[in-house]
Amino acid sequence: MSDDSFIREVNEEMRQDQARALWDRFGPIAIGLAVAVVLATAAWVGWEYWTTNRANASGDRYSQALVLAGQDKPDEALAALEALQADGYGAYPVLARMRAATVLDAKGDKAAAVAAFDAVAADNGVDAPVRDMARLRAGLILVDSGSYADVSSRVEALAADTNPLRHSAREALGLAAWKEGRGADALTLFEQISADELAPRNLRERATLMSELIRGSGDAS
Repeated sequence: MSDDSFIREVNEEMRQDQARALWDRFGPIAIGLAVAVVLATAAWVGWEYWTTNRANASGDRYSQALVLAGQDKPDEALAALEALQADGYGAYPVLARMRAATVLDAKGDKAAAVAAFDAVAADNGVDAPVRDMARLRAGLILVDSGSYADVSSRVEALAADTNPLRHSAREALGLAAWKEGRGADALTLFEQISADELAPRNLRERATLMSELIRGSGDAS
């Protein structure tokens, strides 16, 4: 045997011994880590499957409730929405609360609709944008069925310059003020809408029309 062959065999034996030593030391840890990764992946996939199924089921139930409302079956729609509020998943219970209030409004039960929107607005567990929308919806209902004070108590804060709902909030306040004979206040609010380039075009057009109507009627003084 040549010296080179002998050296190669010795090196090979040493590498095998080192590999066995490393495996004896770290092999169980490597196996444990591999098993943990597999279990964690399986758990995540299972969780995703479970949550997706729950969300899909709640979405289907919500769609069915909308169909009932569209078919002029408010009582059946309300029953379906109330059930979804109780055991729905994800955002659907809150959506069901908002839609139920809308159904009550369409049904003509203004007081119950306002109370439902007020309940959402007062719920600190609901996201702030949804709570603000609930305040606005209650205020819009009260333009016809309540007083300026009723509307203002819900939407005044939404009329601030930085609030994304300010245009609709100002319209609600303007209509409520005009209904109570406060033409000057109403005109100021409608002019704010008309001058705001970020306001939706249809809302600006309505505000311009209302401004002209108030000026023409002489109620602006």
